[in-house]
Amino acid sequence: MPSLKDLKNRIASVQSTRKITSAMKMVAASKLRRAQEQAEAARPFAERMGRMLASLAANQQGGGDGPKLMTGTGSDQVHLLVVMTADRGLCGAFNSSIVREARRQIQRLQAEGKTVKVLTVGRKGRDQLRRDYAPLLVHSFEEVGRRRLSFADADAIAAKVLEMYDAGEYDVASIVFNRFKSAISQIVTVQQIVPFAVPETAGEAASAEAGPVYEFEPDEEQILAELLPRNLAIQVYRALLENAASEQGARMTAMDNATRNAGDMISKLTITYNRTRQAYITKELIEIISGAEAV
Repeated sequence: MPSLKDLKNRIASVQSTRKITSAMKMVAASKLRRAQEQAEAARPFAERMGRMLASLAANQQGGGDGPKLMTGTGSDQVHLLVVMTADRGLCGAFNSSIVREARRQIQRLQAEGKTVKVLTVGRKGRDQLRRDYAPLLVHSFEEVGRRRLSFADADAIAAKVLEMYDAGEYDVASIVFNRFKSAISQIVTVQQIVPFAVPETAGEAASAEAGPVYEFEPDEEQILAELLPRNLAIQVYRALLENAASEQGARMTAMDNATRNAGDMISKLTITYNRTRQAYITKELIEIISGAEAV
């Protein structure tokens, strides 16, 4: 049985931990509001950009080869996975859920005989994937948006992805991230970004006889060549914003659970301390009374 001093020290330690987790919860809650607003504001623009490019691509199909970012390399043998995690922990299963999905994608692609390369954004994803898939890691970004996430951060990542694509280092690229749903729910998402995937509905709409007729100046191919790289950066930026909001939501929930668990532990330790102290007092009283009776 631990001594009274040990129990007292343990209670003080848990109380200090509860203060830290409570403060981290407050900080995460304050950051979550701004991150959530940014993520929700970026969704309509990114979705509308995708629909517009899908419409352009559907109208351009059959009129030429098209930009490489849309038509692809003609092969899907080499895949690049852009795994987006956080640089820090203490956010529940946020990082592990993304890495778990990345491992599943790697295993699936390798089982199909594909070659897989991994580009990580965030130290946690890099450290976890390096244990089993170190030869697959080709580049890593750290401290992205440490002070405040900006479009320049996404542009740097998109530039690296485009540089590798132009060098012929891969055929298909996808990003793995957490899409923000609520503070207690994040959805692991895998989105293909290279080549641009044209939805089937866009092609059907463009080929419909009653559909509108557009005239483009310059032609669709030149517009696509200009907008496809920009769309890549926009989709990466959206994923970063979704990840940032998901991280803060997961951290707030994890720290709230940790604070409540610390409170429960303090209550149990206090009861144990009081019972142990009462037992010591009772034992001393018995010894005093027994000694007095012996005299």
